[in-house]
Amino acid sequence: MTVEPATAAAKVDHGGKTYFFCSTHCAHVFKADPQRYLMLQTDPVCGMRVDPAKAAGKHEHKGKTYCFCSKGCQEKFRAHPNQYVGAKPAPAPAVEAGTQYTCPMHPEIVQVGPGSCPKCGMALVPVGGAAEDDSELRHMTRRFWGSAVLSIPLVVLAMGPMFGIAQPLALSPGIRGYVEFALGTPVVLWGGWPFFHKFWLSLKNKSPNMYTLIGLGVGLAYLYSLFALFAPGFFPHGFREHTGTVGTYFEAAAVIVTLVLLGEVMQLRALGQTSQAVRQLLALAPNTALRIGADAREQEVPLSEVQIGDRLRIRPGEKVPVDGAVLEGSSNVDESMVSGEPVPVQKKAGDKVTGATINGKGTLMMRAERIGAETLLSRIVHMVAQAQRTKAPVQRLADLVATYFVGVVVAVAILTAFIWWFFGPEPRLVYALVNAVSVLIIACPCAVGLATPISITVAMGQGAINGVLFRSAEAVEKLRDVDTLVVDKTGTLTVGRPELVQFVAEGIEEDEALRLVASLERASEHPLAQAIVKGAEARALTLAAVENFQSITGQGVEGTVDGRRVVAGNRKSMGRVGPVPAWLAGMAETLRSQGKGALFAAIDGRVAALMAVADPIKETTADAVKFIKLEGVRIVMLSGDARGTAEAVGRQLGIDEVVAEVSPEQKIEKIKELQAAGRFVAMAGDGINDAPALAQANVGIAMGTGTDVAIESASVTLVKGDLRAICKAIRLSRATMRNVKQNLFFAFVYNALGVPVAAGALYPFFGILLSPILAGAAMAMSSVSVVSNALRLRRVKL
Repeated sequence: MTVEPATAAAKVDHGGKTYFFCSTHCAHVFKADPQRYLMLQTDPVCGMRVDPAKAAGKHEHKGKTYCFCSKGCQEKFRAHPNQYVGAKPAPAPAVEAGTQYTCPMHPEIVQVGPGSCPKCGMALVPVGGAAEDDSELRHMTRRFWGSAVLSIPLVVLAMGPMFGIAQPLALSPGIRGYVEFALGTPVVLWGGWPFFHKFWLSLKNKSPNMYTLIGLGVGLAYLYSLFALFAPGFFPHGFREHTGTVGTYFEAAAVIVTLVLLGEVMQLRALGQTSQAVRQLLALAPNTALRIGADAREQEVPLSEVQIGDRLRIRPGEKVPVDGAVLEGSSNVDESMVSGEPVPVQKKAGDKVTGATINGKGTLMMRAERIGAETLLSRIVHMVAQAQRTKAPVQRLADLVATYFVGVVVAVAILTAFIWWFFGPEPRLVYALVNAVSVLIIACPCAVGLATPISITVAMGQGAINGVLFRSAEAVEKLRDVDTLVVDKTGTLTVGRPELVQFVAEGIEEDEALRLVASLERASEHPLAQAIVKGAEARALTLAAVENFQSITGQGVEGTVDGRRVVAGNRKSMGRVGPVPAWLAGMAETLRSQGKGALFAAIDGRVAALMAVADPIKETTADAVKFIKLEGVRIVMLSGDARGTAEAVGRQLGIDEVVAEVSPEQKIEKIKELQAAGRFVAMAGDGINDAPALAQANVGIAMGTGTDVAIESASVTLVKGDLRAICKAIRLSRATMRNVKQNLFFAFVYNALGVPVAAGALYPFFGILLSPILAGAAMAMSSVSVVSNALRLRRVKL
């Protein structure tokens, strides 16, 4: 069994390590033969400890041998090994010392360690769901069940006369009052202690909240009952029932506490689910990595020991330990945890891999490049945690109402008491007390305060697991209003790096011509030259050394490869070599009209080849543009490229408006022009030159594959740089704001109707009064309903 060091019955030091035991007997047994117990392994199926020498069976899986207590466990493991190891999500990390806690309703409240919010009294939760602390839930659950056990017989005793049982359990009215006191007092004082504590804090901090109303209501009912039971002589005749005793409300106070506890338990459980998406991301991180040493030996090490530059092996089915680049091997990797897309992505040498993504059937060797807090997973969690502590503009209305809410409710309760006291039927004072308590209990400022932040919190978590990171709650709210999307071309619509897309040769074998040209271009640092080199490498061509290399500014390069003179560059550079064949010149014009760059190559004094180099459109861009336009958003492309290139891309994708040859300053002016025309503009870009435009737009959207400057300037980041995520973000934003409106409508309508009914507004017309018990049930369910409605966002189809 698991033993906490603080509660251990005994401890034994062995081999420089201290072991803790549940009893002195276990400690003596261990001390007699420690090696026997240190060698024990855990059966992965049933959890029993097994001596490897006496194991009923063994099975090797992914290089590790597992021992089993029985053949049955062995067969279960052999049939489905991933069900017992590797595939299980890591348990939520324990709450560490120094963990920051915040309030679900007031994210500006942050403190180290758990506690209660000084503004609303709610239990604080770990920031960003980084750790799951269920201590508050366990305490409230224990208090609820204890209170429920005492409240049930209390209700039977108190309500018996209403159902024709004159003396429930054969107890006289006088004795029954003392029994009700004995049953109700533990519920009020022990079960309701958290509420009275928070009631006192609300007075001390001069911040009235829901617990102010609960404390007043329950306290009044209980104190009234105490005086009625122990000092009935203080009450006038009008307070006495037909039995001659003064009526008590121990059952009302106890049941209200029990129902509020039930509401707290349900609310805490629901609130625990709001950060579930972030905790799921945290749980994805593997615990260990397989490190390859300088001597080529492999060793499994804790993730915390991995250093930048380490070579790591990723076996089939394992998780990528950290961010880095593939050195050897090829495999399909499931990146849905950062992109939300279920289709695995093929990875080969040179490709980037992200920590916590899942390797497919191949084996990869990678180099660690980002570790610890620098990995994409850690940055996502940090970004979401920071964003969840911001407020959306729509929340200002709720905050304003909540500021005056408690004072108004107390005033209504006092007014209710006076009206019933002076104008109500007999016993007037009893009616005055009961209805005032009902008003205090039914009002729920918590539902008003939770309406917005709870939906925003859930939305940010859902965005994170779908590859969309919101920098603030304001971004979630604003994105729903976007009607115009301005996009940069390079790196946003396109891959962002030129590639060799076509190569034709005349009078020489195509591969040989490309080998000669690529060998020459390898000496150049120009991006187009590198595209040609990569194109040759993709064909597995062996490049040669170049001699007499010379770069001619604005024209191209020339040199000698394998004794042959090679010249590569634009049409102007060919003028020094010889005429360009008409068919090659015509093809070059066609390529330019398609937005591709055309370069020529001459070999041994004759123009012999044409190369088409282009920044290819991302595979997902066409679908993204179609989906975004279906959301009613107009798309404008701004590009610094030549007009022909930009317009060709725009035509191919169906872009609504193309503006080419613009500088970063002109991008800002175009956005201002659109905003002046009444458009609500989102800007998507990835480069440093896009940062000013991202800041100017109503909503800036950065590609996660872009520069840090662009990401810092944006309100929204697309983790994988996939424009389809913009459509997801817009849909999520619109669904979230619908959800917020539903929550606010429910909270306001509930209080607008509940408080007058509790005050007795229906009594003159229908003779209906709301008992404090029903008021307590309604109040407990109101905030639970708001939280439950917000959790529906987890099922929104994006």
